[in-house]
Amino acid sequence: MTDSKYFTTTKKGEIFELKAELNSDKKEKKKEAVKKVIASMTVGKDVSALFPDVVNCMQTDNLELKKLVYLYLMNYAKSQPDMAIMAVNTFVKDCEDPNPLIRALAVRTMGCIRVDKITEYLCEPLRKCLKDEDPYVRKTAAVCVAKLHDINAQLVEDQGFLDTLKDLISDSNPMVVANAVAALSEIAESHPSSNLLDLNPQSINKLLTALNECTEWGQIFILDCLANYTPKDDREAQSICERVTPRLSHANSAVVLSAVKVLMKFMEMLSKDLDYYGTLLKKLAPPLVTLLSAEPELQYVALRNINLIVQKRPEILKHEMKVFFVKYNDPIYVKLEKLDIMIRLASQANIAQVLAELKEYATEVDVDFVRKAVRAIGRCAIKVEQSAERCVSTLLDLIQTKVNYVVQEAIVVIKDIFRKYPNKYESVIATLCENLDSLDEPEARAAMIWIVGEYAERIDNADELLESFLEGFHDESTQVQLQLLTAIVKLFLKKPTETQELVQQVLSLATQDSDNPDLRDRGYIYWRLLSTDPVAAKEVVLAEKPLISEETDLIEPTLLDELICYIGTLASVYHKPPSAFVEGGRGVVHKSLPPRTASSESTESPETAPAGAPPGEQLDVIPTQGDLLGDLLNLDLGPPVSGPPLATSSVQMGAVDLLGSGLDSLIGAPNFVSPPAAAVPANLGAPMGSGLSDLFDLTSGVGTLSGSYVAPKAVWLPAMKAKGLEISGTFTRQVGSISMDLQLTNKALQVMTDFAIQFNRNSFGLAPAAPLQVHAPLSPNQTVEISLPLNTVGSVMKMEPLNNLQVAVKNNIDVFYFSTLYPLHILFVEDGKMDRQMFLATWKDIPNENEAQFQIRDCPLNAEAVSSRLQSSNIFTVAKRNVEGQDMLYQSLKLTNGIWVLAELRIQPGNPSFMLSLKCRAPEVSQHVYQAYETILKN
Repeated sequence: MTDSKYFTTTKKGEIFELKAELNSDKKEKKKEAVKKVIASMTVGKDVSALFPDVVNCMQTDNLELKKLVYLYLMNYAKSQPDMAIMAVNTFVKDCEDPNPLIRALAVRTMGCIRVDKITEYLCEPLRKCLKDEDPYVRKTAAVCVAKLHDINAQLVEDQGFLDTLKDLISDSNPMVVANAVAALSEIAESHPSSNLLDLNPQSINKLLTALNECTEWGQIFILDCLANYTPKDDREAQSICERVTPRLSHANSAVVLSAVKVLMKFMEMLSKDLDYYGTLLKKLAPPLVTLLSAEPELQYVALRNINLIVQKRPEILKHEMKVFFVKYNDPIYVKLEKLDIMIRLASQANIAQVLAELKEYATEVDVDFVRKAVRAIGRCAIKVEQSAERCVSTLLDLIQTKVNYVVQEAIVVIKDIFRKYPNKYESVIATLCENLDSLDEPEARAAMIWIVGEYAERIDNADELLESFLEGFHDESTQVQLQLLTAIVKLFLKKPTETQELVQQVLSLATQDSDNPDLRDRGYIYWRLLSTDPVAAKEVVLAEKPLISEETDLIEPTLLDELICYIGTLASVYHKPPSAFVEGGRGVVHKSLPPRTASSESTESPETAPAGAPPGEQLDVIPTQGDLLGDLLNLDLGPPVSGPPLATSSVQMGAVDLLGSGLDSLIGAPNFVSPPAAAVPANLGAPMGSGLSDLFDLTSGVGTLSGSYVAPKAVWLPAMKAKGLEISGTFTRQVGSISMDLQLTNKALQVMTDFAIQFNRNSFGLAPAAPLQVHAPLSPNQTVEISLPLNTVGSVMKMEPLNNLQVAVKNNIDVFYFSTLYPLHILFVEDGKMDRQMFLATWKDIPNENEAQFQIRDCPLNAEAVSSRLQSSNIFTVAKRNVEGQDMLYQSLKLTNGIWVLAELRIQPGNPSFMLSLKCRAPEVSQHVYQAYETILKN
């Protein structure tokens, strides 16, 4: 009979019986009793009362019984820490048992008992096991160090276990090496600043030797560790690639993807002229193709990774188009992903093949798939110019099928083709107009209206067509209403005499009868333009449109480089960096590809970064408004969620609907208070990059910490604009935490309650980290002070100006809107001090056109005082020197989203004007960093 019998009993009074059996003299009876206890524990019964009796059973030679007791111990040690100490002696004894399995079992259990009181007793047994003669015990002990570090990091460091772990990387047994690497990587992830995995060519050589003999999981640990290493030159990169390449033929797909990640990263350092580069490209294709013969779930993960690889290096799979052709029995998620990759690989050489496939897909039964296939035909037309004619005729054939959703998708993509190739395919407009009545989806209706408005002079009955849409104006979606308004204004400018009544009708509907602020604003703008200066109106509305780009859904390059470093992980499936979905961001480090080097460069070139710290680090770049997803502020005025934003599909937005979908139904028009315009100084002086090359002999200027500068509170929302509620505030940063310090004053005659706050998307993802807590109702003439904690995990959108923050505050009376400018120094993080060598390499690596110069006037401080004051706001002096009587401060700071800013500050003793030179990969930040310098130094 199997062990399942232990799960079938549900007797009462069982605990008492088990107690007796556990204390029995007969070994078999004891074992049976422990099995019953484990069975009860597994189904959720509380058997913690038996703790002392079960622990007594540890004194046995029977391995099976010992495993069961240890299992019980792991489960209940946390709730019974005092009892768990009883087991310590047995652990110590078991760690010296002649049987290596028992020694390993003891050390594994020790690592799983997460009780502080016990950890110090376990250090001695663990030290012995780390130096055990048996590799099985050593590999188990290596993992135990990582577990112990998670419970008590200080203890592990004091006991010297980390050094022992580093020594295990040189162990003769490959599994011990793999586990030591895994443990060190785990510890390094939770402490990004510690340089535990100090990789050098010697240790890399040992890892590569162990790689061939490890188990598959060991290989993954070693490959992931290799991916974090930056070779010193292209020769070393090639040598590592040659030794990793055999892993591509491994049966485990995780090993294959980890190997692909290492190769993709190190290929950055290889010159494209090398023969080996071409060979490597050819070797990468077959393993990726093989992954697509696995089950659908694995195929999907492989396809998401291939999608990134194809965007980075399309040449790898350019001859493999056929494997991405859809099979009839593929699940929809695999089909859609394959379709995406097909379009990315489409070129003049294979376009005929691709179009034939896509036309076939457009007759399938799955509606979502058909829609995507029709869109794909349009994307091919935009991407491969020579195929545009063939694509348009294919789309016309599909329109002739009269299948409603096919016709609608075709019209949407034809609009894009008109944008890409003006004055080429307009002959098809007549065919499109025939299908006007069948359009019922907002996107298709909006596209058709755009076509009619744009080409009104070629359509005889354009006014009648647009008038037919106007009849149900209020029932249309916002997208259609906005498009209709613009199209009728275009028509009026082209045929003013015939359409005067029509334009007056639409302007009246948009401005007087609509409660959508976006539509109303656009209506007023057109109305004022037409009534004051029709010539200007013509220039604005009928201006020549820029051609649309071929790939609108490519991942932004710096993000793509980061995602390539995460191939084979969740980040590569979500197409988001870990910081976007790992809660709290603990241990999340921004990774980037190494800088490209050519074989002709000297190995000792200062541009070559030290291992693990590439100077060409591709940092986060704030997405532009054109890259945005969905509408801007979908306001749900419950308590704000401080977690990461949910995954959203990538949708290209033409015009930003500033406060659409969600706010317009809450309140008529938002009362935004305009922020003051930022003063823009003239670009002063000549480039200031001189004097950097001999930076290494400088003395570091270190200031004292006195807290970041806090601006006095300013009125953000006057009472007259918020029905009696006045809001004043300022921003602070203290010990890594950002707060919005608010002062709410009730100047109305009624009590205010139910306060809530929400931020619009903004440049740095600022969002409330907790609800707005106003504990008691706010009575008339009462003022309350609140400190609202903020985090930077909100949705990101580039604002104008960059530090603009739009806020909505709700209470029992209404919803109110205001915007304010936050000082950028609240985003300067505490670990913004760059190493000197890194500073020099990064300064040289950032292009000169990214350098900006500013003058700071009327600042009578000396260099020491400047350095000290700036350091208190997390602007760190990396080095200081004196050149021809001038003090030169070289400084670095880092923003919360990982953007580094490097500065050179020239101070002439006795002269109150300083020259500031800033270099940054995101130059739009420089102006605001200069303003932060001014604010900090002058207050």
